[in-house]
Amino acid sequence: MSHNRSPRFVSRLTRDTLALIMAGGRGSRLKQLTMWRAKPAMPFGGKFRIIDFPLSNCINSGIRRIGVLTQYKAHSLIVHIQQGWGMFRGEFGEFVELLPAQQRIETSWYAGTADAIFQNIDIIRTHNPDYVLILAGDHVYKMDYGAMLAYHVEQNADITVACIEVPLEQASAFGVMGVDDAGRIKSFQEKPAEPPSIPGSPGMALCSMGIYIFNKDFLIEQLIKDADSRNSSHDFGKDVIPAIINRYRAYAYPFRDPITSKQGYWRDVGTIDSYWEANMELIGVTPELNLYDREWPIWTYQEQLPPAKFVFDDDIRRGRAIDSMVSGGCIISGSLVRRSLLFSSVTVESFADVSGVVALPEASIGEHCKIRNAIIDKGCRIPAGMEIGLDKEKDRKQFYVSPKGIVLVTPEMLGQELHHVR
Repeated sequence: MSHNRSPRFVSRLTRDTLALIMAGGRGSRLKQLTMWRAKPAMPFGGKFRIIDFPLSNCINSGIRRIGVLTQYKAHSLIVHIQQGWGMFRGEFGEFVELLPAQQRIETSWYAGTADAIFQNIDIIRTHNPDYVLILAGDHVYKMDYGAMLAYHVEQNADITVACIEVPLEQASAFGVMGVDDAGRIKSFQEKPAEPPSIPGSPGMALCSMGIYIFNKDFLIEQLIKDADSRNSSHDFGKDVIPAIINRYRAYAYPFRDPITSKQGYWRDVGTIDSYWEANMELIGVTPELNLYDREWPIWTYQEQLPPAKFVFDDDIRRGRAIDSMVSGGCIISGSLVRRSLLFSSVTVESFADVSGVVALPEASIGEHCKIRNAIIDKGCRIPAGMEIGLDKEKDRKQFYVSPKGIVLVTPEMLGQELHHVR
């Protein structure tokens, strides 16, 4: 470890950093799950929301000046942050600020990722940090941003981009980088049809995680230049970074687990299949994402709820949950729950049999229901005797069925209006 990586050095860097979390995404690939909420507000892992991961990473990294940029369907996200993230002390210069698209500079919504930051340029100037850390609000991972800041300073970089290695066949969904031996970015293509592979690692591409560190003055200069460009779509990946790499010091920071040096856990839970799979992984005996890690806790807002309860022990009806995670407030009443993840206050009535189910808060599953490989949205009341996931053709008539056969059930599909718009 170089003298530069001393804890004092890193803590000074994190103290001089402003984090801006992009939490405005529509998340349209999550289909009806994002009909009433932004993707960063999606429940995840039994009791968290996706936004809790980048927020917790900031806190655990020692970054306590945070802005959350909101846009589409932000109400549940705003309420969550107000309820769960109000522990900061303003007099110590700590805060989580909500930055909605409020037409501060332009008379428009945020046009792209760079435009969203540009529209808050006066707020960046007011806080006057040395470094600005720009984060996506819709990925699930644990990361020490302090180590990335130290790398950024050691490389004397103008911008540093966090990256992961992704199989070529999946890489066209990302910004793909080419780097030299020193880690300097030589090329950057946003969502290329034919991604270039990493030298020495055929079959793998180096992809952007949507995490950027900029020196503050450099960021402001580049945002103004981009805002003045008529041809720009005002996006970091499409416009700003490709324009920077030939003239300035742009570096790639590989995201690695600090203990094993293997690539760190990172999930873009942006589709129904990936969302279901990432939740399901948590049920495993030793999941890659350890939610029981006291060294790097994930913070959230949670209601005060009674413990989960399992009732009835008759041969024909026994309340059981096997290979599952069951949150507070749940009641498993004489039913079988297998390989499932139940969020807060879910009830499963007698004789029901569920497996491979991700049930969001306050869902209820009626007597004699049989459900396989499904996502049950918040507040759904599954009527007694209903079968879901056993006959995909029948499911398609009422529900959404993903490419991998996961059935999505929302209150609207059941004719239950939780959100009255008329």
